[in-house]
Amino acid sequence: MPQNEKSNHESFKVSGDEILSKVKEIIKEGNARRIIIKNEKDETIMEFPLTIGAIGVVLAPIFAAVGTLTALATHCTIIVEKRNGEDKK
Repeated sequence: MPQNEKSNHESFKVSGDEILSKVKEIIKEGNARRIIIKNEKDETIMEFPLTIGAIGVVLAPIFAAVGTLTALATHCTIIVEKRNGEDKK
């Protein structure tokens, strides 16, 4: 495990019907460590870590929870904590 592993954050404002597709897109990119979904009041309503090698069986409950969230939320902010691709050798 690298001692000085750094991460950065990126955020996206999305409407309720875009949440699931955006989360799937972020996971597909493969460099996300954690996804946090906040409501309009900036309250965290969902947060989950992503591990390297996550497979469909592991992600299915996440997608189900995010799918349920889309029915309840109108506007959300998705915050993505990403791994930096810096490998110093």
